[in-house]
Amino acid sequence: MPNLQELENAMPVAPLKLIALSSAEKMGQRVNDYLVEFRKTIHNDKVKNDPAFHGYSEDDYLISVQTPRFGSGEAKAYLGESIRGKDLFILVDVCNHSITYTLNGYTNHMSPDDHYQDLKRVIAACNGKAHRINVIMPFLYEGRQHKRNGRESLDCAYALRELRDMGISNFITFDAHDPRVQNSIPLSGFDNFTPPYQFIKALLHSEDDLIVDKDHLIVISPDEGALDRAIYFASVLGVDTGMFYKRRDYSTIINGKNPIVAHEFLGENIDGKDIIIIDDMISSGGSMLDTARQLKKMNARRVFICCTFGLFTDGLKAFDEAYEKGYFDKVVTTDLTYLPPQLYSKPYFIEADMCKFTASLIDFMNHDASLANTMATTEKIHSILEAYNNRMEIDF
Repeated sequence: MPNLQELENAMPVAPLKLIALSSAEKMGQRVNDYLVEFRKTIHNDKVKNDPAFHGYSEDDYLISVQTPRFGSGEAKAYLGESIRGKDLFILVDVCNHSITYTLNGYTNHMSPDDHYQDLKRVIAACNGKAHRINVIMPFLYEGRQHKRNGRESLDCAYALRELRDMGISNFITFDAHDPRVQNSIPLSGFDNFTPPYQFIKALLHSEDDLIVDKDHLIVISPDEGALDRAIYFASVLGVDTGMFYKRRDYSTIINGKNPIVAHEFLGENIDGKDIIIIDDMISSGGSMLDTARQLKKMNARRVFICCTFGLFTDGLKAFDEAYEKGYFDKVVTTDLTYLPPQLYSKPYFIEADMCKFTASLIDFMNHDASLANTMATTEKIHSILEAYNNRMEIDF
């Protein structure tokens, strides 16, 4: 765990408690395990006798919560214990489509709207008794619809303002499609984190023959929207970057968006180089696979796809076929959202663990310590690159 000195000299804001909604139950348990481990290494000489540290080191920080539904589809939230005076962190995954409920005799899969409503129900069940409420929503609800075009709703901004009005003190998300949406709540806490360190860490653990320099590796953005991510990643790795321009047919709308006509590449020669494609999400995956196919056609050596959120809304069949054709070599995605169980058996899949980092964020926030202590991403990436290049046996 990074930079423990500030934690060792800090007081907790209030006793820490964690709620993991059913959508994020697996991640919540792993985050809880890390928190238990962290707290056993800090303030050990004080926690037993100092009243200020009552409830600091526990065997479990998770609070039991239920969100039962009636046959009509209506629901309520019920907390299993008191949260009065607690520093409460609520973890929710709005993209978990695997959870079902019965609606008038039919089986219905929970949508992002359902998960968002359950989040509000849990906040309402707190009755204003918590010392502070913090929401961790890895995939930002309606985050792709971050600006208004014509006569349409602006759901993401409205949701943030609604949560703020319900008493949320801090809002934590990851790799927001456009973090400028936080302008809707300029006086509230909004933190957006990206996983480049976890990407390169997972990739280096998987591949033992990567050469990270300008002659052998290039970072590619699949579109102009992800260019900032690619530039940062390439700069830290010390390699070149390039991008694809999505040419769309603006005269047609299919499934709510203008279809892509072609991908045009802008960048240096990639002949014989390894490629890292970086983006915030894989939705259906069609655009990403087309980008990978074109890179292979341009004689790229290997193609590694790194995306924060692997949604795979159209299933894995297209990825299986593309892998068999050699269009890409690996897909690296985080565990921040629900992943199909069959994905774990695929030879091309690599999971980037974000649970330890999330636990660090919670621990530092509970002490009101600077979150910069949890990151120092550039230095950490340089450290593991140096170890990798020197083939040192250290714990990344």
